[in-house]
This record gives sequence, structure tokens and C-alpha cells, in this order.
Amino acid sequence: MRPLAGGQPSERPARTWPPARVVLPRTTVDRPAYPVVDVHQHLGRWLSEDGSFLAGEGPGLAAVLDGVGLECVVNLDGRWGEELSDNVARFDAALPGRVRTFCHLDWDLLLLGDESSAECARRLTEQLADSAARGARGVKVWKDLGLTRRDATGALVGVDDARVVAALRAAGELGLPVLIHTADPVAFFDPLDETNERWDELSEMPSWWFGGPGFPTFQELVGQLHALVAACPGTTFVGAHVGGHAEDLGAVGDALGRLPNLLVDTGGRLGELGRQPRAFRRLVEAFPDRVVFGSDGYPIDVEAYRLWWRFLETADEHFDYGPADEPPGQGNWRISGAALPDSQLRALYHDNGARVLAL
Repeated sequence: MRPLAGGQPSERPARTWPPARVVLPRTTVDRPAYPVVDVHQHLGRWLSEDGSFLAGEGPGLAAVLDGVGLECVVNLDGRWGEELSDNVARFDAALPGRVRTFCHLDWDLLLLGDESSAECARRLTEQLADSAARGARGVKVWKDLGLTRRDATGALVGVDDARVVAALRAAGELGLPVLIHTADPVAFFDPLDETNERWDELSEMPSWWFGGPGFPTFQELVGQLHALVAACPGTTFVGAHVGGHAEDLGAVGDALGRLPNLLVDTGGRLGELGRQPRAFRRLVEAFPDRVVFGSDGYPIDVEAYRLWWRFLETADEHFDYGPADEPPGQGNWRISGAALPDSQLRALYHDNGARVLAL
């Protein structure tokens, strides 16, 4: 299991997983039905443990993308300034049309003295304009906003803070879509004991638990996300990880119905979607142009992508959503396929992401 930035695994021994005795058809899907635009991938060095880039460059990276059927991939690791320029030079410039690097906003700008909201917003929007000039093709907002990020007064900065709204309205004016990760799995906010459905995962990664004092609730964070999207009608938002609420696709559908500038990606939620494949199919049927493919599986791994193709394209039942030789990393369950029809596959795999990225 790969830790998120700042997470350190514990020494708790890995749990064993008994083999399933059910006998069912097994389908291998080596290639996706259509070329894929992956809007949620990490190629840079922001999340690498040793400070190196997570992906190769040039022809080597092109061969990797070809090997898993990716027409274009979004690199969410651009950051800002020279780091952004390095990412754009390594990926976007070397592989025109195949990589789109997104920048971040430096929220430390909120710490520069006890200044007015307008001044903080000005600094953020100036940085965003600089990032666009350096070649950023979108903006990535990470989950620390709302959870842990504080301003110069020590106050927690909400996702819908006025300074954030001003900056992300500017993103829309610059033609930059925003992929935003808000909150985390609902169980990460539940009590940390054996009644928690992700107890095994959180026992190994206790820093991923946000149910203690000092953190907002899950619902508060999701409400802030929706308020932000509503306050920026000229900006296209992609809610990472199925809009942050993969456990309740009915609530996701309600949000999509209220917020026309919101889309959601599938990144990192194969385990959640796979235990409710019919509900996921209904969501895609109801919003065929608003669900985009994202993997969030890094470094790029062929077998991880093939699990996605199998889930999206087949009706296979009760299969592992991770490597077959180890227990699932998120929850103790198996998944079944959604068997999306051809027209929905093409939109989810390619057309929706291509539209967001203006390919």
C-alpha cells in the first residue's frame, strides 16, 4: 500500500486474506475499448519518497502510455514556479498532446502577515496567472485545504473561504479547470476502532484518520466544496474521488444536478465503486457527460489499469480490486463489474476528459 504525502505506515503485520471458494467467470481485459484520457495521475516528484520524478520522460513515457491505452494523462504534480516549469519541460513539451500538467496554489501565501482578504486573493491570483504563463493546463487543489491549512491568524481555512473563491474564479477566467480533492473516505472520519469498516487500513496508516478534535466533519467539508463550486460558476470543477463521496452515489447525483459546472472523476475509488456497480452505472446513465476517468494509481502500473478496464467493461462478479496475492488495501470486500454500455464507455474513457482539457 502506498502512503499519501505525510503518512507513515505502522509496523502492524499485514493481515492474511483467505481464498474465495465461489466459482465464477473471469474476464481478462488487456486494452480499454477506447483510447483513454486519465485526468488523475501523478508523474512528478511532489509525492515521491526520494524526491525523484515518478515517471520517465519522452519516448519511454510514451511507450508506457501506449502500453495501457492512454491517449492523454493529467500530471497533477506541477506545483508552481520553477517546479512547474520543470514538469512542463519534462512532460508536456516532450510529449505534446499526451500530458497536461496542472499547477497548485501555494497556500503559504495565506501566512504572509495579517493582511486583508483582498491582498491574499491578489497574491494567489497573480501566482495563478504566472503558472498559466508557464504552461499549466489546470489547477490541482489538495485535501489539506479545509482539513489542516491555516492562515496568519491561526484559523482553519475552509474550502469555500473568500480568498479561495477569488483565486478559483480567476482560474475559470484563465481557462483552467480545477481538479479538487476534498475530504477523504467517510470511514476516515468515523470512530477509530474495530467498528470502522477501514480499520485494517487505518491501523496501518493512523495519520489518515481525521475523526479527532480539531478537524471539521466530513459533511462540513463536502458542504464547503459544493459552496465553492456554486460561488465560481465560470470555473469547471472536477471533484476528485467521485466528488469526495464515493460511498453515497445518490448524494453525488444530487450535487451534479444542482451544480452544472461540477464533474467527478473515478480516481482511487475502484474499491468503493466496485461494491455498488449498479448504482455507479445509474450515475453514469443519469450524467453521461459529467463522469470522467481518473486512476490515481501511481506509479503507472499495467495491472492496476486492467482492473479498471475489467470493472468498467465486464459483468464479472466478486473479484479482488488489488493484487491477487495480498488483501485489499482499503476495505475487506471484493468488487463486481459495472458493464457500462459502449456509448457510456466512450464518454467516460475519452470524450468527457477531452472536453475538460480542451484537447
